[in-house]
Amino acid sequence: MLDDGKKLPKFDKSKMPSRHTTAGPSRAPHRSMYYAMGLTEDEINAPHVGVATCWNEAAPCNIDLSRQAQVVKEGVRSGGGTPREFTTITVTDGIAMGHDGMKSSLASRDWIADTVELTMRGHSYDAMVALAGCDKSLPGMMMAMLRLNVPAVFLYGGAIMPGKFHGKDVTIGDVFEGVGQHAAGAMSAADLHELECVACPSAGACGGQFTANTMATVSEAMGLALPVSASVPTSYTSARDHYAKAAGRTVMDLLRLNLRPRDIATRKAFENAARVVAASGGSTNAGLHLPAMAHEAGIKFDLDDVCAIFKKTPYIGDMKPGGRYVANDLYKVGGIPILLKALLDGGYLHGDCITVTGKSLEDNLRDVVFPTDQDVVRPTSNPLSPTGGVAGLKGSLAPQGCIVKVAGLKMRKFRGPARCFDSEAEAFAAVQVRKYKVGEVIVIRYEGPRGSPGMPETLSTTGALSGQDMGDKVALVTDGRFSGATRGFCVGHVGPEAAVGGPIALVKDGDIISLDADGNTIDIEVSKEELDRRRAQWKPRTNNYQSGVLWKYAQLVGDACKGAVTHPGAAAETHVYADI
Repeated sequence: MLDDGKKLPKFDKSKMPSRHTTAGPSRAPHRSMYYAMGLTEDEINAPHVGVATCWNEAAPCNIDLSRQAQVVKEGVRSGGGTPREFTTITVTDGIAMGHDGMKSSLASRDWIADTVELTMRGHSYDAMVALAGCDKSLPGMMMAMLRLNVPAVFLYGGAIMPGKFHGKDVTIGDVFEGVGQHAAGAMSAADLHELECVACPSAGACGGQFTANTMATVSEAMGLALPVSASVPTSYTSARDHYAKAAGRTVMDLLRLNLRPRDIATRKAFENAARVVAASGGSTNAGLHLPAMAHEAGIKFDLDDVCAIFKKTPYIGDMKPGGRYVANDLYKVGGIPILLKALLDGGYLHGDCITVTGKSLEDNLRDVVFPTDQDVVRPTSNPLSPTGGVAGLKGSLAPQGCIVKVAGLKMRKFRGPARCFDSEAEAFAAVQVRKYKVGEVIVIRYEGPRGSPGMPETLSTTGALSGQDMGDKVALVTDGRFSGATRGFCVGHVGPEAAVGGPIALVKDGDIISLDADGNTIDIEVSKEELDRRRAQWKPRTNNYQSGVLWKYAQLVGDACKGAVTHPGAAAETHVYADI
């Protein structure tokens, strides 16, 4: 990065997108609009940098992003650029969970990428700093960075501080489990109310290694974010502002170097990303988001590729929900660089990958010393388990594969009779009144990307099961998704999904399902002949979303194993926006 005291070299805008809105006599009307907003001639002639945020008042995850964006803009200006702030949508899973609002969650990821693309294209911005706070907004913003391929830096808004309940650290996941405990008579209404009042004490994203923190870890591991920037909780305002300003300054350095996201997000970088997900016991949602991000860069990196790396990666980060610690604990011992350092020293990362610092991942970690006086992250020589905290399964029930978080699992094999539900709402209602038996495999289907539509998370059901102390007494299988806060033997992303006639649509109550997280298999113990007979009788279902955005999403979305993407991706490009 350039020193603040040095004179900044001028930019050549002759090949930058903003020349289309700022240069030449024909653009006088465009410049008039910039003058109307108070820009000077120098500011109009400087590179224009989109500062894209998911700020809204929907949830604590996003509430601080607007404030941080102002500091990013200071960094852009100090680097010789003109920042142009804009916002996009966010759907917050913690509030969308457990009702039809959850159908909007995964769809919002692609709409975030789409709306950022439209704004950047429409105004011909030259570079971008992308700020995100909640689950789908992180991959959505990084997808936009890779799709546009202008110089860009990602900035996570930070994790929430843990709450305190009866002397213990708690997160939103504990509240979902508290609902199950209350239904089982193991928690009073007063205690549940006290828990809900203290679990989320500040701004920031959910504090465990749930989806937001998992994808934040990915952003550092891939080199799309500055080192440590994704590690700092939201409440540490001074530290957050330091990295916000640095992100703005760094994007101007990247513009001078013409170092772009696809130069950084190589196949090796995606392999590094999968490593950190497995090593930290991260969210199963990474099995959707990494393939979707790779798709934007024209790289084949599907669920099979992700799971192959999971299987070869030690689980070393003792993070909730499978472990004991939250994001603030990791930050206090050195943050995400400590996790990366352990993996690099163990030979599990490609250290030669370039990052937004302009240096390699190995160079960024050169001065990091792994602390031995902590147990948040272990060295790879002494892992919590020899294989990752997330595993892929494949078999007759899921020919396209599926995914399960094994971090913290006491049992890694399960065999039992199926109890089938054709929606999560049906399953949750049954679980609330314990309409299931120990040893059963609860099957929730027609909740895939096309079938629901929207592939909702099922944390309300899985949280209730854990709260009833049934997390290791039953298993759950779905073509929908799980929250990063889910724990127990819960298998998601089963493909092909029920809506297209996948085997999960053919399961009947009492069919024996066999799950093996060590052998990576998932099978239904029904003959091929019987399944063929059932398939011949099966008929597609019609859902209630026959117009509007969810109808549109169902027409466009693809298979979960390839990231549930909604367009052909970089492989079909005839041009890249950055080069217009």
